[in-house]
Amino acid sequence: MGLRRNILASYISQGYVTLISIVMLPLYLQYLGAEAYGLVGFFAMLQAWFMMLDLGLSPTLSRETARYRGGALAAPDFRALTRFLELLFLAIALVGGAVLFLGAGFIAAHWLNTSGLAPHEIERSLQIIAVIIAMRWMAGLYRSVTAGSEQLVWLAVVGSVIATIRFVGVLLVLDQISATPTAFFSYQLMVAALELAILAHHARRQLPRDAAQRGLMATLATVKPLVKFSLALAFTSSVWVFVTQTDKLILSKLLPLAEYGYFSLAVLVAGGVMVVSGPVGGALMPRLARLEAEGNPSGLLAVYRSATQLVVVVATSTAATLFLVAEPLLYAWTGDRALAAQAAPTLGLYALGNGLLAVSAFPYYLQYAKGDLRLHMVGNVLFVVLLIPSIIWAASTHGTLGAGVVWLAMNAIYLLCWAPLVHRRFERTLNLPWFLRDILSIAVPTAIAGILVAWWIPGPADRWLVFGKAALVFGTMALLGAALTTTGWNRIRHAMARPALDRDLHKEEGSRA
Repeated sequence: MGLRRNILASYISQGYVTLISIVMLPLYLQYLGAEAYGLVGFFAMLQAWFMMLDLGLSPTLSRETARYRGGALAAPDFRALTRFLELLFLAIALVGGAVLFLGAGFIAAHWLNTSGLAPHEIERSLQIIAVIIAMRWMAGLYRSVTAGSEQLVWLAVVGSVIATIRFVGVLLVLDQISATPTAFFSYQLMVAALELAILAHHARRQLPRDAAQRGLMATLATVKPLVKFSLALAFTSSVWVFVTQTDKLILSKLLPLAEYGYFSLAVLVAGGVMVVSGPVGGALMPRLARLEAEGNPSGLLAVYRSATQLVVVVATSTAATLFLVAEPLLYAWTGDRALAAQAAPTLGLYALGNGLLAVSAFPYYLQYAKGDLRLHMVGNVLFVVLLIPSIIWAASTHGTLGAGVVWLAMNAIYLLCWAPLVHRRFERTLNLPWFLRDILSIAVPTAIAGILVAWWIPGPADRWLVFGKAALVFGTMALLGAALTTTGWNRIRHAMARPALDRDLHKEEGSRA
């Protein structure tokens, strides 16, 4: 199955999931209220912190699945590795979920700042959340097997169906049964169980059935060479959680739960940048690992650069649109002017930061394919020492706006200062053309075009026309960006040269006649 087909399927699925979650969110606010929605944002933050227990095993399994498909890993070894990780994940899910479950009372009483929700309602919701997080995290293991097999079309279809059940179906519960956090999260628990069962069944079907069974010692011998790479991934994942979630953790303590709900809303919308660029990374990583296993460095670099250009187009168009029309877009979406005014600056800053993050992830993809994350670990240590205290100070003293400024600055520093070092380590001649041709030559004209269109079109009086303005700004940037990519520019030149070629052929045929 081709890389383009996988990326397209992932884009359609992620776009649908994002759209349906955005459309449903104002209805959740209407049924639950801002304070109860703050619990939803707190749930997302807890789930991210729980991922620290992954220990780098999910991406390692995805990479080993790709290597197995590429012929670099024997079937018995792959089957033994998968079975071992399945048991390990189950044990960690049980222990981690139990800790969250038992700590629900403390969080409800001593961490969250509430005024309208009863403590027992919050505690019960947090206990349900603990079980959901354990199930979804377990499902990530099985998703890694399917993603490593590059069956992203199947994942896209299943993900879209589950998202429909999760986001739309819960409205029936809120409307007909009970508009409480407990009812909301109880329904999400049932959906999480369904998702886990489907992913586990499909992943197990991907295992080689004719492979010989391995004993415990043989299995450990298979796992041992991967420990170093897994620990490197685990370290990077842990640092990633600290960098991206510390502001949210601090603000969940400092802000009233209702205000935290508004902050979560802004971050969710800004996360649309990562949603539209994420499918490329999900499809790219196993493909790069496979090309590396096949000994095809030129093919690896070609895919790497073309994928960079694609992400630059998507990330620039999405991030700039959210920044340029943040406040009117939030008002058109929610109908709440106070909410829009409060959340718009945070939305704009986080959107721009996410745009930089989407591009700066590419050096990590390269190191992942090479199986060498040492430089990535060093870079993360340096950034943690500098940036985590900055985030803590900014969020504590300037709230959501300070956290947004640090988030934007952090990703700009990484892209400009650290990515060149990574490229120099693996391909000395890559960095300059990567920056100039694959990023700047696309991002700068695209962003300028978006600014001009947003400035030229006046703010619509009708709130629903705001979506039309946003679509026009995004469409202009996306079309220009696509034309500036290597593929787009070659197609334009081919289309322009074809009439002249046809005329020359016609003249030649005429002279012969």
